[in-house]
Amino acid sequence: MTETAREHATVTDDGPDLESSVQRMLDIFDVRPAGENSFTGTSDGGSRKVVDGTQLLAQSIVAAAKLLPGKSIRSAHVVFARAADADLPVEFAVDITHEGRSIACAEVVVHQGARRCASVTILADVPSADVIRHHVPRPAVAGPAEAIEAWMPMTGRQLRIVDVADVNDPDEVGPPELHAWLHYDPIPDRDDLAKALLAHFTGHLSVSTTMRAHAGVGTSQAHHTISTAVMSVTVSFHEPLGWDGWLLYSHESTQVGSGMSYVRGLVHTEDGRLIASFTQEALIRPLAGDVSAIPASARL
Repeated sequence: MTETAREHATVTDDGPDLESSVQRMLDIFDVRPAGENSFTGTSDGGSRKVVDGTQLLAQSIVAAAKLLPGKSIRSAHVVFARAADADLPVEFAVDITHEGRSIACAEVVVHQGARRCASVTILADVPSADVIRHHVPRPAVAGPAEAIEAWMPMTGRQLRIVDVADVNDPDEVGPPELHAWLHYDPIPDRDDLAKALLAHFTGHLSVSTTMRAHAGVGTSQAHHTISTAVMSVTVSFHEPLGWDGWLLYSHESTQVGSGMSYVRGLVHTEDGRLIASFTQEALIRPLAGDVSAIPASARL
């Protein structure tokens, strides 16, 4: 159960050499070869001892792309099995299950030693000319200039939320929807790194989106009075990536109950192109009574 470390805004203090930044995250995503069909990487846990789940997703996308030159990653589905320790290296074993002229599939096992942390299924292809084309238009919400700046510290990343002053506040009650404008600097030129960067934020606001509809329940309670964790993420990339300016991540929580929530989302460019869609399943449960001895920074 790998938890998205930045699911709620926290001040981090990683020291001057480990400051969270977009460039540092891109370096972390760019996993290094460690043998035949295997790669290794590090993590940025921020103030948490638990690796951000979508960091593992982003790294898996890059690992698969390195073994599939000439093809473009089109979708990735990850299921998180257990927490990954932010202080230990992460290993990625890639199995190319099929590679044809136009379509390829891969399975990525994410592990730390003998501990399997996540399993990722990757679909890649060679993009073709259109036969038909349409896409869902960008939601008619306030633009980034009118949105409210949110505090999720990362140098090079700006985050602004539409019509919500504090996604952590239990009193910020409204429909189970959140629209977030993201601005990244730098925007990578490499297709695999651009997709990794886009995928990285797909799990960050899912729990906040679900909790927003329920008075007295807020993301600030996560890991203190409520156990939360993103359990699966699926992201589909609709276009060869490349964008300027802001991206709009639109989230809608369609169901919560029996300890799990389901959120679906869209990623549009500022000029209205739909470049990705995603879904998340997240755990939302009472905090177990036997975790009081575990530091909050290491809890799910």
